[in-house]
Amino acid sequence: MSYLTGVRSGALRGRDKESDALRALVDRAGAGAGGCLLLLGGPGMGKTALLDLAAAHAATGTPDEQGLLVLRTQGVRGETHLPYAGLHALLRPIADRLDAPAPGRGSGARVLAEALRTGAGAGGLALPAALLRLLQAAGRPVLVCADDLQWLDAPSREAICFVARRVRTAPVAVLLASAEPGTAPGDLPPLPLAPLDERASRQVLDDLIPEGLPGDLRAALVRAARGNPLALAELAGSLTDGHREGSAPPPETPPRDGRLWRAYADRLRGLPAGTADLVLLIAADPGIDAVTLVRAAESRCGLAALEAAETAGVVVESPDGGFDLADPILRHVAYAESSLARRRAAHRLLASLLDGEHQRLRRAWHRAAALDGPPDQLADDLVRALAAVPKAVAFPEPFRVLERAAELTGQGEARAARLAAAARHAWQAGQPQRARSLLSRIDTLAAGAEVRGRAELVRGSLELRAGKTDSACDTLLDAAERLLHTDREQAVRALVRAGEASYLAGDNRRFLAIARRAEALRRPDDDHVTRLALEYLAGMAATFRGRHREATASLRHVAQVTPSVGSPSVLVWGGVANLLLGNGADALTLASRAVEVARAHGAVASMPQMLEVLIQAQLWSGRYDAVAANAMDGLRLAQETGRATSGAQHLAWLAFTAAVAGDEETCALRAARAVELAAAHGVSVAEALGTLALAHLDVAANRHADAVNRLRAVARTGDPLVVRVMATPLLVESAVRTGDLAQARDALVVLDRWADSTRDPDRLALAARCHALLAPPAEAGERFTQALELHRQGACAFETARTRLLYGGMLRRSRRPGAAREHLHGALETFERYGARRWSEHARAELRAAGESVRPSGSRSEAGRLLTAQQFQIAGLVAEGATNREVAARLFISPRTVEHHLRNIFARLGVRSRVELTRLLS
Repeated sequence: MSYLTGVRSGALRGRDKESDALRALVDRAGAGAGGCLLLLGGPGMGKTALLDLAAAHAATGTPDEQGLLVLRTQGVRGETHLPYAGLHALLRPIADRLDAPAPGRGSGARVLAEALRTGAGAGGLALPAALLRLLQAAGRPVLVCADDLQWLDAPSREAICFVARRVRTAPVAVLLASAEPGTAPGDLPPLPLAPLDERASRQVLDDLIPEGLPGDLRAALVRAARGNPLALAELAGSLTDGHREGSAPPPETPPRDGRLWRAYADRLRGLPAGTADLVLLIAADPGIDAVTLVRAAESRCGLAALEAAETAGVVVESPDGGFDLADPILRHVAYAESSLARRRAAHRLLASLLDGEHQRLRRAWHRAAALDGPPDQLADDLVRALAAVPKAVAFPEPFRVLERAAELTGQGEARAARLAAAARHAWQAGQPQRARSLLSRIDTLAAGAEVRGRAELVRGSLELRAGKTDSACDTLLDAAERLLHTDREQAVRALVRAGEASYLAGDNRRFLAIARRAEALRRPDDDHVTRLALEYLAGMAATFRGRHREATASLRHVAQVTPSVGSPSVLVWGGVANLLLGNGADALTLASRAVEVARAHGAVASMPQMLEVLIQAQLWSGRYDAVAANAMDGLRLAQETGRATSGAQHLAWLAFTAAVAGDEETCALRAARAVELAAAHGVSVAEALGTLALAHLDVAANRHADAVNRLRAVARTGDPLVVRVMATPLLVESAVRTGDLAQARDALVVLDRWADSTRDPDRLALAARCHALLAPPAEAGERFTQALELHRQGACAFETARTRLLYGGMLRRSRRPGAAREHLHGALETFERYGARRWSEHARAELRAAGESVRPSGSRSEAGRLLTAQQFQIAGLVAEGATNREVAARLFISPRTVEHHLRNIFARLGVRSRVELTRLLS
C-alpha cells in the first residue's frame, strides 16, 4: 500500500533564492530588459519545477495587460539526432506567423519555416538571427524555456543559445536547464541547484504525506534522498505498511521502475565500456583512494577512461583525494544495473588490490561480495576484520558487515549471534527499524540462551528508548538472566538498563529490587567495567533510599574511575555520579566527553541520552541558553532515531527554559507534549519535569496556590532526588506564600539531607534560602546572607538573582529600601541577561516599591541584547525567510506564539515589517 497522499505544494521547498531569481528575470523581460539563466542540476533536482514556476509567473497578466508569451521546448533522447526538433516544439504556438509572415520579416520567417519543414538549415547566422528577430517582434514580451538541454538536437540548442546571448536589451527572457554540465555552454550565467537541506527535505515529505511519518522513518528517507526532491517523492510513494509499522527497514533507494532510477541508468548507459568498468569499481568501494583506482585501471583500460565519467558529471573527486560517484543514488544504480558476473569480477579485483593491513576490512568485504572462498571462512574473516578496526568506519558500515557475515554463515547458532550483533550496531547507528528487522530474523533460527540473551538485550534497549519502560524492564531482566552464566559483563549491563527503565518509570521499588539482585552477583574476579556497573547501581540505590552518606563511597569510586574508560555509557555513569555528589563541573566535563566520544564512534542513537546528562549538568549551573540549544538538538536526534523516551525529556527541558524566559504559551505547549509523550511511553520522570516547568511559570506569575498543587504531584512521581531537589525551592517558596509552613518544612527535609551530604555550594545556598523564607523576621536576614555567601562559591547566577530578589523584597518590607535596592538592581541585571521577562518584571516592581525610578524593559540598543534568546532565534529564522508556520515547526511552538513574539520583536526593535527586520539583522 502506498502512503503518498499529499499534493504538490504551491511553494518549491528550499528553492526560495532560485525562485526569486527566475521571477526577477521574467519581470525584467516584461519591462523590456531581458536576460538568460542556465539551471544546472542532476535528475530530479527540480529544474522542470522551476521552469513551471517561471512559466506560470510569466503567463499571469493583469486586467490591463497580457502576461508574457511563453514558448517551451524539451530535449528528448529519441529526437537528439533530428535537426531542429527542439525548435519545432518551441515555435508551435506561433507557427502561423511562419506560414504567413508579416511585412518586413518575410525572409527570416521563411528561413525558419524551411528549416522546420525539411530539417535542413541554411547554415551560418541566418537561422539563429531569424529566431531572434521573430521573438523580438512577437508583439509582447517573451519567455523561452528549454528543458533537458543535454538531449536537445545540436542545431536547436545552438540557435536558442545564440538568442540567449543577445537579449539583454530585448523583452525576451531565456531559461535553460541541463542535467549534464558538459553539454551546457560555459558562457551563459549558471544557476546551480544544490541538494535540499534537511529542513526543506522534511517539509517536502510533510507536503507529500500530511498525516506525518514516524520521526526515525522520516529521517531515514531524508538520508536516502540526499536532498533530491524527486527521490523524496519516489521514496515516499514506495512506503508500505511494514515501513510505517517499523517491521521492515526503510527503503534506501528510489524504486527501480521510477523516473530517477531510469534517468541515472540512461546516463550510465551512455558511457564507454572501459569507463563503465571504472565507475562500477567506484560504486563497489565508495571513496576508493586514487592509488588503488590507478592500479585497477592499469589492469584494464587506463585511468584516462575515467575522463568521460567526470565530463558527464558521474564521478567526482572526494575531499580526501579519493573518488566517488556524484550522488549516492547514482552509486546504487551503477552497482545494481551491472550484471552479477561484472559485480563479482569488480569485487575480486578490488580484494586483490587492497593489500594493506589498514585495508583489511574492505578486503574481507570485497572477498565476501565476490564469494571468493568457502562462505563460512569468508564470514569469519569479516567478523575478525571488523573486530580489528579501532573506530567506526563509513564503509562498509559495521551492521552491514555483520549482516553479510550472518548470510554467509551456515550454522544457526553462529548466524543468530551475528544477526544479534548486526542489530546492536544498527541500533547504535540510529537505525532502529533495521535493527528490529534483523532481530526478527533470529526468531526462526535455533539459538541458545546466550544468543537469545544478546538479542533480548538489544530488543529491550529498543523498547527502553522507543517503547514502554515497563515492558523494556521485563525484557532486559530476561536478557540478564539468560546472559548471567555466559557473559556476566553484558548481564550486568542489562541490569543497569533495567534499572534505568524503572527509574524513568518512577518505579523506585523495582529499581531497589534490581539493585539488590545486582549486589548479590558481586564476585572478586569481576572485570573492571562489571565492578564499575555494580558500584554505580549500589550508589544509585543508596541515594534513592535517602542514605546519601552510604552512597558517597560507591558514587565517588565511579566518579574517579570512569574518566579512564572510553565508553560513552560508562562516562555517563560518571556524569550522573558527579551530579549526585554535587560535583557539577566534573559532571559537565564527563557528560561533554561522553557526547564527543559517542559522536566520534558514530553512535548516533546514544546522542539523545548523552545530551540528557549534559543538560542536567548545565541546568544545575544555570546555563539555560546551552540547555535550550542542546535540548533542541536532543529532541531532533531523538525524533530521527526513534527515541521517544528521550524526546519526552528533551521536550520537558525546552518547556523549562521557556518557563525561565516567561513564555507562558510556549511552556504550556511543550510541557503538554512532554507529558503526553511521557504518559504514552511510561516515562514518569519526563512527566514530572514537564509539570515542574509549569510550576516554575506559576511561581514567576505569582500563582503560588497553583504551583503548590502541581509540586505536590511532582513529589509523588519520578526520581525522589533529582526531581524533588529541583522542585523543593519552588515548593517551599509557594507553600510559605500560601501559609502552609508545615508542608514547606516537610519538603525541605529532602533537600537539606542531600545538600548536607554533598556540600555543593549551589544546593546549600538553595537550602539556606528556603530556611530564610521559613525563619522568623529576626533570623531571616542572616539566613539570606548565608545563602548569598554560598552562591558566591557556586556557579548558578540565575538562582543567585532569585535569592537576591527574595532578600531585596524582605528588606523593602522591613523598611530598609536602600539595602533592598542594591540586591534588586543586581537581580534585575541578571534576569535581563537571561531574558527572564517575568522575573525582570518582579524585580522592577520591587524596585518601584522601594522608591526607585526604573527604566523601561526595552532600552537596550543591540538586537541581540534587546531580545530574549527565543525572540532572537525567531527573528533570525524570519530574517532567513521562514514563514510563521515553518518557525513554529522548527522551534516546536504554535504559529500563534510566533505571531505574538513577532509583534513584540517589531515593537522592541522599532521595525514595521519582515523586510525591515531582515535588513536590520543582515
